[in-house]
Amino acid sequence: MEFSELIKTATVESVLLSCTGLPAVKGTLCITSHHLLLSSCPGGDAQPGTVELWLLIRNVDAVEKRVQNLGWYQPPRTSDCPRDTRLAGSSGTITLRCKDLKVLQLEIPGMEECLNIASSIEALSSVDSVMMMYPFFYRPQNLRLEEGWRLFPLEQYFQQIASQVSLEGRDPAGLGGEVTPPTRTGLPPTPHLPQTSQWRLSDVNRDFTTCPTYPPAVIVPAAVGDDALRKAARFRQGGRFPVLSYYHPKNGTAMLRSSQPLTGPNRKRCREDEMLLGAVLDEGERGFIIDTRSAQAAKQARMTGGGTEPKSSYPQWKRLHRPLERGRPLQESFIKLVEACNDASINMDRWLSRLESSRWLSHVKAALSTACLAAQCMDREEASVLVHGAEGTDTTLLVTALAQVILDPSCRTLGGFQGLLEREWIEAGHPFHLRCARSAYSHARLKQEAPLFLLFLDCVWQLSRQFPFSLEFSERLLLTLFDNAYASAYGTFLCNNEKERCLCKVKESTHSLWAWLNQPGEKKKYLNPLYSHNALVIWPSVEPQSIQLWQGLFFRWIRSSQYLDEAWAEIQRLLEGNNPPVKENAGNRLRRSLSDPAAQTENKR
Repeated sequence: MEFSELIKTATVESVLLSCTGLPAVKGTLCITSHHLLLSSCPGGDAQPGTVELWLLIRNVDAVEKRVQNLGWYQPPRTSDCPRDTRLAGSSGTITLRCKDLKVLQLEIPGMEECLNIASSIEALSSVDSVMMMYPFFYRPQNLRLEEGWRLFPLEQYFQQIASQVSLEGRDPAGLGGEVTPPTRTGLPPTPHLPQTSQWRLSDVNRDFTTCPTYPPAVIVPAAVGDDALRKAARFRQGGRFPVLSYYHPKNGTAMLRSSQPLTGPNRKRCREDEMLLGAVLDEGERGFIIDTRSAQAAKQARMTGGGTEPKSSYPQWKRLHRPLERGRPLQESFIKLVEACNDASINMDRWLSRLESSRWLSHVKAALSTACLAAQCMDREEASVLVHGAEGTDTTLLVTALAQVILDPSCRTLGGFQGLLEREWIEAGHPFHLRCARSAYSHARLKQEAPLFLLFLDCVWQLSRQFPFSLEFSERLLLTLFDNAYASAYGTFLCNNEKERCLCKVKESTHSLWAWLNQPGEKKKYLNPLYSHNALVIWPSVEPQSIQLWQGLFFRWIRSSQYLDEAWAEIQRLLEGNNPPVKENAGNRLRRSLSDPAAQTENKR
């Protein structure tokens, strides 16, 4: 397929661009294979044009067109040419509703041009082939292709865990020590991979045959060999056997994630799966299984081959059901909220009613509550946790990632948060290509779209609002991540899992978003000027009064943020002052001025 085949009209003159909150601009509209450009010439044709719009066509979620026919025009007939009958004064309006929730309007002279432009945008925005997307063509001058792809290797994360285990005296052999504990299967672990007495890095999935949605390397209990892992994988949906998600250095507890066990109506068992989970707990210890489905949904899943871990086979584990919505209900909630936010004609009562009926804030509250439960089990109950739903690629990752932001101060730094996303969302197999195929405006029939990643970002924003000094990154980073998950010049969020990225050669052929974000000039834009390292666990309030609408996202294109941006710029200027006493006084003044009770009590925790 050639992109030129999809472009019916490439250029149109005298197009009027309008967007809420901005003055209308007239210029020349141009369609390329991946972008929609509008260039105005305010100084006349002799002056260089000013690019007023540079829109990635992949960002377009819906195209709405309306044409107007103002009459017919018949020019005088001459002897050497046939009669020319065409529309006079015809025009059309195209409304572009974007995945980042922006709404643009283009007024195009000529009905045919309007229809051709709309058809071209619809065709280009619907190209589903990953290797035809813009990241495979984008080549910025200041970045190299290999940059950023190995910033957060799992080996590095394992080394961090190993050092924590050694510091606690839980690993008498130490990382790389001579003492290697025997596995319960009698099979030694792969010799070239590091391990401690508790955990090891396994390459059992190096060819993606054990689990197609896991990365090549995973962290598993040291006492379990690769053969046992393969058998346990066959007992879990999609092969997603339990793997280590987070090690809590405070008390040595662990958080694991997986998919549901395939017990089925006959209550099948798998000794290797039971052994794997048993290896996590010492004798007399207990653990919690947090199932992100309702008890009823889990019971129904058993009738179709899925199920839960029976108490008789997993006696040390207690199951807790905390249902979280995913799929169609969550996508429809997102759509209803965006519709309510864009309706400028509603009164207060109607707004509150529509906000409540969307149930978006209820989803935020439920996600935060479940993450807090997982964190509480580990930090206060000193118990290890296994999190899973059905497939283990959606609400499971939402809970494990959020729990780590709550528990671990390193995940609240800019670099640590990027590493968390890489480890718990991207490498862990969240299907971004399916879930983020459409946003809130699409008229297409819903397939597998669901804003799980947006829900995670919203929850992190709630944490940043309640603890404004504890996160090193700002709201701007969360907005950038949302934008790039749905449409990006970078390959970081492409495909559904690591296997697909390998097949498409994403890391060899596209640039990493992390490489761009970590450039010194860019990195500074995403830092929180109020950040102060907080080594404690941050326990958010999940009371209904504490959960707020993320206005910076949902109202981003509806009302101007000029004054808020100016305020943050002034805060940045004050805190970057060369005089240390001024910086300290500014920080104190800012802390006193914040009215949020959570902010006032943050440093007391």
